[in-house]
Parts: sequence; C-alpha cells; structure tokens
Amino acid sequence: MELKKIRALSESEIAHHEKTTAEQLFRLRFQVALGQNDGVKKLRQLRKEIAQVKTVARERELGIRGEATPAAGAAPAAETKKRKTKGAGK
Repeated sequence: MELKKIRALSESEIAHHEKTTAEQLFRLRFQVALGQNDGVKKLRQLRKEIAQVKTVARERELGIRGEATPAAGAAPAAETKKRKTKGAGK
C-alpha cells in the first residue's frame, strides 16, 4: 500500500491494517520456515508496510502530521522549556 493511502486511513483502519499485515507476515514466515514458500520479496514488502503504518500512527500520536489530537500527558511544543547552552551565563 502506498504511503498516501496509509495517511488517508482513519485511526481504527490503521490499527486494523497493521494487525492484518503482521498476521500475513507471520504466516509467510511460517511457510518459509517449512520450505513451502520462497517469499523473500513478499517478506521485505510486508516488513516495509508494517513500518510505514507504525510510522504514520506515531506521527499522528505526536501531532507531527495528519489529524491527531495531542496526548493528554504531552505538553505542546510552545510550552516546553528551553535548554541552556554551554557557556551561557559564565
């Protein structure tokens, strides 16, 4: 699935897609271990797709991209404290 399509999915659809893709990966690994399938290309594709789905979910969680609500415990970026630089105030 393309990244644009993944970004267009809702939160529940992303979770469902991640679960089904992980299940497909498990089944394919099992087949490869039994010698029934040489699906190296498909394994790589599924791992990449899972990584993309997890990345989009995390971006939404952090509010980096997409439509996400900030987490209750997370502070907005504007309210974070500034770091002191080395040598400042000396």
